[in-house]
Amino acid sequence: MALALNKILVANVSANTASAYFQPVVVSSVGAGNATAMLNSQFVPAGTYILPATANVTIEFNAYTGTANSWTSIVANNTACAWLVSDGFNVRANAVSGTQTVTLYTVNGGNAATQSSYATS
Repeated sequence: MALALNKILVANVSANTASAYFQPVVVSSVGAGNATAMLNSQFVPAGTYILPATANVTIEFNAYTGTANSWTSIVANNTACAWLVSDGFNVRANAVSGTQTVTLYTVNGGNAATQSSYATS
C-alpha cells in the first residue's frame, strides 16, 4: 500500500514492471466463509485498489451489528471494481466455489524506477 497516491508517472510503462504506477497485490488461498465467520476467506490487505473482474470471488464488507459479524457483498462474483478501499480487517475476499486467487492493483508503493526509465534530453 502506498502511503500517498501522488507518484512520479513514467509514460508507456505496463503494470507490474519497474517504474509502473500500478503494482499487483495477490490474495491467495481464498476459500469460503459465511455471514458471521471468516472460515477460509481471506482479508484484503489495507490499501486502495482497482479490482479486475475475478470469477468465483466476491468482495465483502463486515457491517458488524454490535453483537456479531455481518459479512455483506460489496462486489459481486465476476464483477470489476474501479475503486476498492480496505482497512485490512473489515474487507475480505470470499470464494463462491473452490479455492481462488485474487489479483488487485494498487499504486506503486516502492518499486524503484530503473535507469532506462528516466527521460533523457
